Amino acid sequence: MKIPQPQKNQKWSVNDLKKVTQLILSGALVFGMFPFTGNTSQAAVASFKDVPTSHWAKASIDAAVAKGYFKGYSDGTFKPGATVTRAEFAALLARVAKGTPEMEKNNVFKDLTGHWSEAEVNRAVSFGFLKSSDYPNGFKPGTALTREEMAKWLSSGLAAQHEDYKQALKDTENTLVPVAEYYKGGLKKALYPYVSVVLGTGLMGGYPDGTFGPGKTTTRAEAAVILSRYEQVQESKADSYRDLNEMREVGLTGTNLTSATPYVYGKMYGTDIVASFDRITEKPFKLRNNLGTMTIHRMIVADAYSKTNVKNLYGKMFIDKAYTSPVRENYYDVFVEATVTPNGDNLNTLAFLNSTGNSLTSGYSFSSGTVESYGIKNLPEKEYVKDGVFKKGVTKRFWMLARINRISGGPSGSNGGTIVIGKDVASFHLPN
Repeated sequence: MKIPQPQKNQKWSVNDLKKVTQLILSGALVFGMFPFTGNTSQAAVASFKDVPTSHWAKASIDAAVAKGYFKGYSDGTFKPGATVTRAEFAALLARVAKGTPEMEKNNVFKDLTGHWSEAEVNRAVSFGFLKSSDYPNGFKPGTALTREEMAKWLSSGLAAQHEDYKQALKDTENTLVPVAEYYKGGLKKALYPYVSVVLGTGLMGGYPDGTFGPGKTTTRAEAAVILSRYEQVQESKADSYRDLNEMREVGLTGTNLTSATPYVYGKMYGTDIVASFDRITEKPFKLRNNLGTMTIHRMIVADAYSKTNVKNLYGKMFIDKAYTSPVRENYYDVFVEATVTPNGDNLNTLAFLNSTGNSLTSGYSFSSGTVESYGIKNLPEKEYVKDGVFKKGVTKRFWMLARINRISGGPSGSNGGTIVIGKDVASFHLPN
């Protein structure tokens, strides 16, 4: 942006003063704002007095400043805890994006005319990070960016650049999102794929209490870290991220079995039809002795070697230090989500354990600290005979615990699992 300069022995005109004043008010001359210098290769790393060596985001802040994404303030601070606005984050994404957009957008938002971020917000739209249709009442550049907006922008940018990320968004439209708001409320269904992609790639993470915080805002320090991650993710393929692969599989089939373990599916007897888990989900079947009706919804495998060594994001939804079941090194703990509607008052937990003849569809009770954090409805640990868990005609949806071998020919002697519901079969095994 060209700033008017007085010629030698020439005084400022009134119009010149007005232009400079407008630039200052728009943020273009403030050292801590976001106008791009256009010279990332020669940007010097400043030493900010409010970003000590011990600061958790120092490395990312230094890298972002060195590349010209961020600047500091004239008083020698970076203000790592300051909130990031829509305009600021859009400008950051426009700078970090690789390649060239198919079509440059101009004059996207009327309320950005003359604003310092206008060109870069237009560029962010061109790269597919955000859509004008999401802001029908104007972009409102000074509005604090929410985490749900950030998740959508980041995921949309990846999808615009890479077909596999675009497919990942489609695959996770109906997935189980490993955040507390999924069951407790607060996460709109339209956000499932966007939050899944940022969680699955590690671009963003949840909070210690299991929440994602869709409505919360983001700081400059957090934005610097996310930019650093985005630089790497945009150079990677979607299928290189295990957690994202698991979320995609759950969205498509109801389980993360083949992406979390070496298990493979067999085929329906005498056919070439793959006996995958989705063949038996959402199909009601009768329990033994006319005890009631049951429907299987999902099966989640936790890759855990101890209560504190859980390898996958889904596993951390169910297992923590307070997990009441022992974690056995030769097994995968498997959590099955089901719905049961009893026909009478004679269905208790003990009767349920024998109601299908299959350990995967009649699992055990369990508990953990994450059950409450994530809002998981589990098969509770109570007295097995008179527990009052099931009531006549009352539909109950819950998670229960089962196990499958981690190694072929393991302790149970089983090399796989089979679930039969009517004429449909899900069958899986460990490769020899």
